[in-house]
Amino acid sequence: MATFKHISSKNADYGAAEQYLTFEHDEFTMKPTLDEAGRLILREDYRIATLNCGEEDFAVACMRANLRYGKNQKREDVKSHHYIISFDPRDAADNGLTVDRAQALGEEFCAEHFPGHQAIVCTHPDGHNHSGNIHVHIVINSLRIEEVPLLPYMDRPADTRAGCKHRCTDAAMEYFKAEVMEMCHRENLYQIDLLHGSKNRITEREYWAQRKGQAKLDKEAAALPAEEQPAKPTKFETDKEKLRQAIRTAL
Repeated sequence: MATFKHISSKNADYGAAEQYLTFEHDEFTMKPTLDEAGRLILREDYRIATLNCGEEDFAVACMRANLRYGKNQKREDVKSHHYIISFDPRDAADNGLTVDRAQALGEEFCAEHFPGHQAIVCTHPDGHNHSGNIHVHIVINSLRIEEVPLLPYMDRPADTRAGCKHRCTDAAMEYFKAEVMEMCHRENLYQIDLLHGSKNRITEREYWAQRKGQAKLDKEAAALPAEEQPAKPTKFETDKEKLRQAIRTAL
């Protein structure tokens, strides 16, 4: 069941995006993981490519374009958009999905839906929770450097013009999700209805609250003497999850 997520960033350091994609990072703090000598640790496996950057790397190309058009110079400006396509963990074994194939799909998706934008596309073989889901990161400069055709998710003339910026509207997200579903159907990959979601869907904030809470419980349990270890692993539940369970019980 492929999922689709969007994150906007006001970080003016475009190189930070490539660093995150190519080097190990702590899943909670998002800071780079260092070895004993204090050096960055390269990720074991990934595929990476840039689009519309010419012979320059992504960061230099983005900064040069921003200066040329006089955009993305203020702290409050959205500098980039980060889209993530996460494929079902079963797709590798059941449907022949490989990192290379996912990278090709990501590059195709980027070129089709974000034309005119400088972009970096990077595929990782596993998620931060080690679930085995191959996923593709697509990071685009918010500035468009070429005039492009009017795409179905665009609703303003400026959305096609060079020197104007990408807008991730609610309508755009619905369109992108539908396109991910169509891509998975075409490629014979597992898929769920991204447009209507799940009854048990949780927010990104609650997901990470649960992950951090569980990590804390696991650490506390590991520090206990063997005779005090719980018979079963303790599961952390957020207040919202406790409320959901209370409502289900009442119904």
